[in-house]
Amino acid sequence: MSPRAGRTQMPSGRARAKDSEGRRYPESEHPYRSCFERDRDRIIHSRAFRRLEYKTQVFPNYEGDHFRTRLTHTIEVAQIARTVASALGLNQTLAEAIALAHDLGHPPFGHAGEHELDNALHDAGGFEHNRHTLRVVEELEERYAEFPGLNLTYEVREGIVKHSSHYGRFRQDELEGYRPELQPLLEAQIIDWVDGIAYNVHDIDDGVEAKILEPTALAAGLPIFGEIYENQAASHRDADARQLFNESIRALLDILVSDLIVASRARIDAANVRNVEEVRHHSGRLIEHSPQVLEQLKSIAQFLKENLYRCTEVEKEMQKARRIIRELVTSYRREPTLLPERHQARIATEEKAIVVGDYVAGMTDRFALEAHQKLSR
Repeated sequence: MSPRAGRTQMPSGRARAKDSEGRRYPESEHPYRSCFERDRDRIIHSRAFRRLEYKTQVFPNYEGDHFRTRLTHTIEVAQIARTVASALGLNQTLAEAIALAHDLGHPPFGHAGEHELDNALHDAGGFEHNRHTLRVVEELEERYAEFPGLNLTYEVREGIVKHSSHYGRFRQDELEGYRPELQPLLEAQIIDWVDGIAYNVHDIDDGVEAKILEPTALAAGLPIFGEIYENQAASHRDADARQLFNESIRALLDILVSDLIVASRARIDAANVRNVEEVRHHSGRLIEHSPQVLEQLKSIAQFLKENLYRCTEVEKEMQKARRIIRELVTSYRREPTLLPERHQARIATEEKAIVVGDYVAGMTDRFALEAHQKLSR
């Protein structure tokens, strides 16, 4: 990203591995890796992380080789998070770990799949991907003999719970121990914003790749993109249409990330926070865009809603996805013997709807399609 944002030499409010509040199940320190580096690595090596490769972002994986998946989105979020954390003098590894974990709980078929799963499980508390991400890292991953889940540090788990400014879908017992009355760490606050930057920019890119959006229509409908597009056309007079669009996307990403850095640094400096405790007890969040860019982001989100997410091609796939999720949940709840044996065994001690939700949420798009075909025979 742009070097003009500079770097903080004496960071305030930076989380430090040596001050971590530790893990739920105590472990010996590693001789070569910090606790946050180990968390990052555990997330990357988890089965839930690998499954993100075959989970929809906007366009299903089978629609084309170049569309973002939930995995490539996660990697882009982590890359931007490291850039912002570095520029603000914060803990890059912690920000990266939270970013890599933030979508582990997403079900197949993107937000359409999540909404339908929420509806199908409404009588059992519903479904929300951040809540499920916490279940994945605390309970559902089965990699270690000594403990369930990944046994991540408190700071990463807290970041999963509190990175979004809205965590009202968590039950009170799920929030217990995560101090919802306090602000999240700055490294966690970064994630909500860079997540938005990543999906707004790459959804524009994928929309053009799918030939649903046109660069000229984008320039006309979005003032921020129109200004960028005009500047890039003036700077690259010999560029073809694709190159011009690529340069515009690159510039848009740089503007959004740089604004987040500059605006957040100003807020941190004005708050004069000197340590993590002062960050936690501050009256509000300190990572945020400038008011001007916040308005531009709202315009981008509205444009994508009207011109991409609601288009016939995307909506057709989403209707199919909703039907598949609905019928899978209905079938497994009605006849739990259709579940794999290890999931059937859980029903003896856990609520059936929760077990079914865990199973369906863990599916990739491809696995969900195959499972639905088997049930339909």
